[in-house]
Amino acid sequence: MFKLPLPFLFFLFFSLSISLKVISQDVNLERTVLLNLKQQLGDPPSLASWNASSSPCGWPEIFCVDNSVTELYLSDKNIVVRIPPTICDLKNLTYLDLSWNYIPGEFPTMLYNCSKLQHLDLSQNYFVGPIPDDIQKLSSLTYLDICANNFSGNIPPTIGKLSELQTLNTHQNLLNGTFPKEIGDLSNLEELRLAYNDFIPMEIPQEFAQLRKLKLLWMTQTNLIGEIPEFFNNFSSLYHLDLVGNNLVGAIPSQLLSLKNLTHLYLYHNKLSGEIPRPVEALGLVEIDLSINNFTGTIPEEFGKLQSLEFFNIFSNHFTGELPPGMDRLPNLTTVRVFRNKLTGFLPPEFGLHSKLGEFDVSENQFSGQLPENLCAAGVLTGLVAHTNNLSGQIPKSLGNCRTLRTFQLQNNKFSGEIPQGLWATFNISSLMLSNNSFSGKLPSVQLSSNLSRVEISDNNFSGEIPVEIGSWSSLVVFEASNNLFSGKIPKEITNLSLLDTLLLDGNDLSGELPSEIISWKSLHTLNLSDNKLSGKIPAVIGSLSDLLNLDLSENDFSGEIPPEIGNLIPTFLNLSSNRLTGRIPYQLNNLAFERSFLNNSGLCLDDPVLSLPSCSFKPSGDKKLSSKYVAMIVALALLASLVILLLTLFVVRDYRRKKRERYLSTWKLTSFHRLDFTEGNILSNLTENNLIGSGGSGKVYRITINRSEYAYTTKVNTKVDVYSFGVVLLELVTGREANSADENMSLVEWAWQNFSEDKPIVEMFDPEITEPTHLEEMIMVYKIGIVCTRASPATRPSMKEVVHVLRGYCPPDENGARKLGSDFDVAPLMVSATYLSGNNKRSKREDSDSIIYNVV
Repeated sequence: MFKLPLPFLFFLFFSLSISLKVISQDVNLERTVLLNLKQQLGDPPSLASWNASSSPCGWPEIFCVDNSVTELYLSDKNIVVRIPPTICDLKNLTYLDLSWNYIPGEFPTMLYNCSKLQHLDLSQNYFVGPIPDDIQKLSSLTYLDICANNFSGNIPPTIGKLSELQTLNTHQNLLNGTFPKEIGDLSNLEELRLAYNDFIPMEIPQEFAQLRKLKLLWMTQTNLIGEIPEFFNNFSSLYHLDLVGNNLVGAIPSQLLSLKNLTHLYLYHNKLSGEIPRPVEALGLVEIDLSINNFTGTIPEEFGKLQSLEFFNIFSNHFTGELPPGMDRLPNLTTVRVFRNKLTGFLPPEFGLHSKLGEFDVSENQFSGQLPENLCAAGVLTGLVAHTNNLSGQIPKSLGNCRTLRTFQLQNNKFSGEIPQGLWATFNISSLMLSNNSFSGKLPSVQLSSNLSRVEISDNNFSGEIPVEIGSWSSLVVFEASNNLFSGKIPKEITNLSLLDTLLLDGNDLSGELPSEIISWKSLHTLNLSDNKLSGKIPAVIGSLSDLLNLDLSENDFSGEIPPEIGNLIPTFLNLSSNRLTGRIPYQLNNLAFERSFLNNSGLCLDDPVLSLPSCSFKPSGDKKLSSKYVAMIVALALLASLVILLLTLFVVRDYRRKKRERYLSTWKLTSFHRLDFTEGNILSNLTENNLIGSGGSGKVYRITINRSEYAYTTKVNTKVDVYSFGVVLLELVTGREANSADENMSLVEWAWQNFSEDKPIVEMFDPEITEPTHLEEMIMVYKIGIVCTRASPATRPSMKEVVHVLRGYCPPDENGARKLGSDFDVAPLMVSATYLSGNNKRSKREDSDSIIYNVV
């Protein structure tokens, strides 16, 4: 038997003792570091197992190698303070997870002292500020996750120096600068997540072509522009590509669907175009989302061979043709959403029979034929949406037993027959939308699903009464049943639906009265009961529905008055026409927005109507509000009264002047005031025997005839002289002077014309006692008319008809300075040249040949 030498055994024992002692010292040191760390973190209750009497390697958050702490898991420990620098006293630490806490502050650069750190997870915290430019000091990192924080600015180019990095996650931050092309230097990078950052718009850098080991790229909503580079065809390891919600254009790279490892492809919501590239060799595809783009062409037949396909979304594109054969037999297919395309043909009949189909949306296409019979065969279908197609036939009875169905939308098709009874009562059903088909039958009189919130069955052939069981649809928000054959009364139980937002029962054969209990419809926005046979009075409580915006009760047999309470509403649409309503319309509704709201109700009237309705014979004492039409009437009467007063004043002045002239005539003598406008030749030519009136001791008296006299006393005055007299009166009114008091050597007319020809300011000639700024423009107008009426040549004077027309057509300026002239002239005709007037004043020569006879001694 071999025996070890005694000295060797002694040496071995001594070495082992020394090693155990060293290990014990290291464990004690790391325990001390961890207990200090616990205290600095605020001694969170989640770290209660950390104590001085046990080895750290036995604590749940610690992983050790050779009795030394190498990994520290502090995720979701409710940490609310900054990371203490002492954490790097754990010299062998390679893995640190601080995710899902509330750690504040900037990036913890003290971690640079953790020289062996390979895995750093700071995600889901409250870090702020920029990513540090010297982040390359974490040179051993293979995994860096700083997602879901509040970091801002750029991703520094120095991040490209972390040569060992395999995973980089910066998604869901506030980064608003750029992501550097130096990321392409990370030759070992396998996963890159930059999504949900508001980067400056930029293209995918060509340097990313060096990421030959890339397996996952997630860049949703990062403001990418340009095209998807062709170098993506070379990423043979790529299994997940997500470029959703950017502004990418162009086509899908030609060989992208030939990447055999590709399982998840998300290009949703871009501006991509062209056809889906062939061949499709990525037969392991699990999820495809090409929705909301501008793709065209047909769906590749290879898609019917994708045995792993679960999620198929291509909605809102321009795809044509039929669904590829075999797609209905894919064993893992759960979601089909191909709506809003131009797809045609029949729906493959075996959909739902071979897989656990959960969502099936083929709406807004051109499919024809019938619905597949087995859509809910697996009992997990939650949504069936096939509206706006050319589908026909009846609803498969199997859908009446689909307990999981939540939304059922078949509107705008050609379906007929009755609705399976079970469909109404399916517990989870929340929306049932069947409008614009040819469905028939009655609504079920059994208790229906309490989760039903939306029922749309308008434009069908449903008949019978609305069942009282409708009151059990306690979650109902929208009930649209327009244009059917419903009859009978509106059940009072419908007023139990306190969440009702929209109720459309128009175009039926309903009768009876509207229940007064509708006061419970506090959330109602739209109520349309038009085109029925409803009668009775409109319930006053309808005015208490403060959220009501659209009310249509037209084409019924409602009678009585419109409740004043309706005036408390502020509807955007109101129609009460074609009833037998009488009485006063609430004054709040007397505006043009409701011009057609009360037609064909001959008994309705309005106080001070703005609408085209008769006025009521009396006005409520409490209503002191004057309509705009009433105010306009008052203003018109006031203007008419002012005109009458002005005309009376003119007649009084003329009468005063006439009496004054008669008094003056009794003592008349020829003075310089009288403008007789005759010459010596005129007198001598009339001194003939034919003009001899008589003779005596003092001499002979002759009759002298002078044509076109201007201003004299006579019993016969032609129209031009009448205008001249009117002009003198106007000048007297505005100047405050008498005709013979203007100047010692000239009459008022001569004085006015002299000042006018010298361009003196007109206002200086006005009577200062009546000059007011508010009437200044009117006085100037009157003065100018007086000037024109007293022109020297009668041929250039206007007629009295024209003067009156100008006065009637003139309106003072409004508050904005705008003026409206008479309808017959664009400008006042008396203010134009004499040529204009003479051209428009065609009078017979006889009017200007009248003579005035004077007795001259």
